[in-house]
Amino acid sequence: MTNPNKPVKAARYGMAIDLDRCSGCGACMVACAVENNVPPAHQGANDRKGLTWVRVYKVDNGGEGDGRRSAFIPVMCQHCGNETPCVHVCPQQAVDVDPSTGVVGEMPERCLGCRYCMAACPYHARYFNWWDPAWPAGMEKALNPDVSPRMRGVVEKCNFCHGRWHAARRQAVADGKSDMEPVAYLPACAEACPAKAITFGDLNDAASPVAVAAKDCNSFRLLEKLDTDPKIHYISKRDWVRRIADAPRPGDGKESRRG
Repeated sequence: MTNPNKPVKAARYGMAIDLDRCSGCGACMVACAVENNVPPAHQGANDRKGLTWVRVYKVDNGGEGDGRRSAFIPVMCQHCGNETPCVHVCPQQAVDVDPSTGVVGEMPERCLGCRYCMAACPYHARYFNWWDPAWPAGMEKALNPDVSPRMRGVVEKCNFCHGRWHAARRQAVADGKSDMEPVAYLPACAEACPAKAITFGDLNDAASPVAVAAKDCNSFRLLEKLDTDPKIHYISKRDWVRRIADAPRPGDGKESRRG
């Protein structure tokens, strides 16, 4: 039984994604959609109107012939920890940062569909639901009962598989632990990755694999100079891959480098 007098340290969940392992197979995208009841693409969907909580981008070094090199970058909500842009612009308070987990949450019940958060997100990691969710006949029987489908007219995004976090908390309480104590669980994308490129855990636990990976000398974060303190860390030994994440600090007048 957990000592009730012992102070509980908040978790700060995050990821470390090894881009040198990622093959761009898209297993993370499929697993995320299945876990979180993201419906199949509507016939009217396109690159702008598609709905996905994680998107794998292909990038290259700009070389020609034998000198051309490619890499794949899975991009989901970066769960910003500092002056979170989407939180500040939402007029409905439909977006918040959970102080016990560091996860940036989205409440569809409050969302009015203004899409201010989409405009504010520097990572383009939010998606508007243009259509009522629908599945081919019979497929609705396979939906995840722990995750509510979202209605048309609201914004959706990655929440580090909140349903799995709730399940882990319930199990922890059943095991006699405090319901405020950080729990260990694995989001669907990390579980499904065949290359084991995604490491997930509590960044506040210095001994955890994700915290160790985040401090790797080849670790970087997207648009880090914007100072949003994203909780998704990427790792690559290739200099040109790391440079793609560069962005000018506001007001310094410098262009991003894409060598």
